[in-house]
Order: sequence, then structure tokens, then C-alpha cells
Amino acid sequence: MKPINPIQLKQLIEASLFVLAKPLSVKAIKETVLADFSVSRMRIQETLDELQQDYQERGVQLVKIASGYRFQTQEILSPYLQPLWQEKSPKYSRATLETLAVIAYRQPVTRGDIEYIRGVAISSHIIKSLADRQWIKVVGHKEVPGKPALYATTPAFLDYFNLTKLADLPALTDAASLQGLFDKVQVALDESNDDVSSDDQQVNDEQNDSENGSDTTTNELDDVDDEAVDVVEKGQNLTH
Repeated sequence: MKPINPIQLKQLIEASLFVLAKPLSVKAIKETVLADFSVSRMRIQETLDELQQDYQERGVQLVKIASGYRFQTQEILSPYLQPLWQEKSPKYSRATLETLAVIAYRQPVTRGDIEYIRGVAISSHIIKSLADRQWIKVVGHKEVPGKPALYATTPAFLDYFNLTKLADLPALTDAASLQGLFDKVQVALDESNDDVSSDDQQVNDEQNDSENGSDTTTNELDDVDDEAVDVVEKGQNLTH
């Protein structure tokens, strides 16, 4: 094993994080770019902490998420950088975001559980779109007649929303507080009927049903408030 001085170590870790288009954990850094060097995980962690401080006041920051460390732009700069991308930000219906929120806070849950909390039926399109984004996955089946699938969030969900663990989810004080999570990444609500597919139209129809039953949904979410901390802690193992 070759020795490596502090400057070289910081340069190598910094360069690795820049060139790779995905997060890197301390373990991954040690076993790849630093495989030929004599360096402890503690020393790698200390170097990462130094890099975080170095970039604290810059446009690009080093952040820790569920899968490891990655460089990303400061959140407040996002609106000004948007013109650099030709593709528009993805749009999700309110029904989709509510479904994702229920799964995140009450996981593992069945489709029936989600429908009970929201007070309306859920389109298969919603579950499929969340699974296609790799934000949710099936983690088992409930031991009841029919053995319905149990859904939970994934590490990709945590990474996308800049979370390191489920306990970092915003406190669930009321239905409106859920929007804080989605606003952080500027997810737009699809409230228009223009240029939508037949599946999306079904989602919009569900949204109207949801609004008509808003009292039921709000009451259920209020019930979640008292259980949120326990549910989040129990669900942490599902993302690791």
C-alpha cells in the first residue's frame, strides 16, 4: 500500500466526486480510487468534512445524501440555472404527490391503505410512475387474503429529495406541510388538462374526487401526525 499526503488525498477525492455522475460513499471511495493507498475510512471522512467546508459558500456544494456524497448547485440558484436545460421539469399531479407522501410517512403500506388515507381510489398509473422513477418498490406482501403488495420508498427517493434518512422528512403537522418537501426540488403540480394522456386525465379526475373528500383526507393526515415519528423510525431499515 502506498502512502498519500493530505493534499493529494483531498484532490483525488474531489476529482472523483466531480467525474462520477452519482453519489460516492466513504466505502466506495476507499475501495475504488483509493484502493492502492494506505488510508483509513476515518481519514477519508475527515477529508470529506474539509471539502464540505471549502465549498460551503460557493455555487457548488458538497452534500451528503442517502447513497453517499455528491456535488450539486445551491438550491437558491436553481431558478437562474433552469434556462441551461432544454427539458422542462417533470410535472406530477397532486394525487401522485399525495400518494408518494403517504408511502413515505406510513411505509410499508398497501394500495388499500393509501386509498383509505386519501379517501379515493388510486390509478395504477400513479403506482407505476412512482415505481418507474425508482422512488418506491415492493418490499413484501401483507398477510391478509389476497396478499396485497407492500410499498416503501427507496434510496433513490432519499437521494432525489436530498435526504440522508427517513427521519429527515419534514415534520407532519398538517396536510400543507407535505408541500415543503416537494418545494425543495421545485416539483410542479400538474393542474392543467392540456397535453395529458388518458392516464393523466384519470389522475386529474382522481384529484377532483380528492378535493371533494378533503375533510376525510385532512383528518387522516392529522392522525398520521401523532404517529409520524414512530413510523419514520420503523421505516428507516427499508432504505438501507
